[in-house]
Amino acid sequence: MRLASRFLHRPALLIPTLLTLTLTGYGFIVLHSSGQVGTTLRDGGTGCSCHTFFPSDSVRVWITGPDSVRLGGFADYIVAMSGGPAVRGGFNVASSFGTLSPVVTGVGVQLIAGELTQTVPKSFQNDTVSWRFRYQAPLSGSHDTLFSVGNSTNGNGNPTGDEFNFGANFEVHLADSTVGVAAERAPLSFEMGQNYPNPFNPGTKLEVRLKTNGFLSVRVFNSLGEKIAVLAEGMYQPGVHTLTFDGAAHPSGIYFCRVQVGKEVADRKMVLTK
Repeated sequence: MRLASRFLHRPALLIPTLLTLTLTGYGFIVLHSSGQVGTTLRDGGTGCSCHTFFPSDSVRVWITGPDSVRLGGFADYIVAMSGGPAVRGGFNVASSFGTLSPVVTGVGVQLIAGELTQTVPKSFQNDTVSWRFRYQAPLSGSHDTLFSVGNSTNGNGNPTGDEFNFGANFEVHLADSTVGVAAERAPLSFEMGQNYPNPFNPGTKLEVRLKTNGFLSVRVFNSLGEKIAVLAEGMYQPGVHTLTFDGAAHPSGIYFCRVQVGKEVADRKMVLTK
């Protein structure tokens, strides 16, 4: 009796709930295997409600990339997810003011209504799945926000057991393109080439050319932002220094090499494919 009374007092919630429960029977494969947008916190935080009604702390979603972009400028980012059933995954990324696009069309990321989502569910590798995308800053303003949500599925077409979560809002500082022009023209005290080969397995080399004596720091980070290797740390003489990163003990994925000399910093993206 108490149960019947409870439902009678919530007629507005009962019908959509039953409808959602009916739709979930179709599962991830039918409902939105080819992507879904309008689900981030920017749009009220509906999440992947076709699979489950509440976000799960077991799923971690995050965005990596530059935290500062010049007005009207471009930058590449990665949205990644780990945890949950971790068989196949989908995502949705939105921006408050900027323009989003796939880095390369036809490789798993598509634009729908100004937001990004998957074209097909993507398989996890070592409990992580990720997608690359491109961001163009607006022509005015001082900051922007990137919003993300990820859905970790069991891949069997049944939404039972699937889990989703929202990523932390990624704040982007918008720099005035007229500020610091003189500083931009000043050459760096070092030159950094792209690692080679890239992609690589298991080793790759990186050349850094110092123009003056300097304290050189070269570190490698994984897609979670965790430092996994230090290739150089100390005073170096002018000239070309060849450094080697051995990825034999690390899983396939995207890695970032950061070179720092004094206050000057440069990054390179490296892809380990086994």
